[in-house]
Amino acid sequence: MVSNRIVLTFPHSLLDKPVVYKLVKDYNLSFNILQARVTPEEEGLLVLELTGEKEDYDKGIKYLTDLGVRIQPLSKDIIRDEERCTHCGACVVICPTGALSLDKTTMKVDFNSEKCIACELCVKPCPPRAMVVKF
Repeated sequence: MVSNRIVLTFPHSLLDKPVVYKLVKDYNLSFNILQARVTPEEEGLLVLELTGEKEDYDKGIKYLTDLGVRIQPLSKDIIRDEERCTHCGACVVICPTGALSLDKTTMKVDFNSEKCIACELCVKPCPPRAMVVKF
């Protein structure tokens, strides 16, 4: 079983097509939408967790890339600027998934990008603006 959090960027020509439906129906994949943005007449962005058997997952990803959907791991779009972070912990209390946590031994904030769902709740309360969302 494979489960990955990915960012899909759809070209304008695909915004009215049942792309995710086909992932479920034709490739036996399940998904959890973490975030979605659609700009009419421009492009769509979908952040999701995609799960299925490895062979089905690979076929589904190929289907998406053949359509012209750009795919990248979510972890590449959420970054903590280590030089800016003051480890104040303001982000920790607001993080709903525990991707940001306080190490009680060192009193430093740890960031686990694998737990992050790109909700962006950590961005505004961060005084030094150390959390960056790129998509």
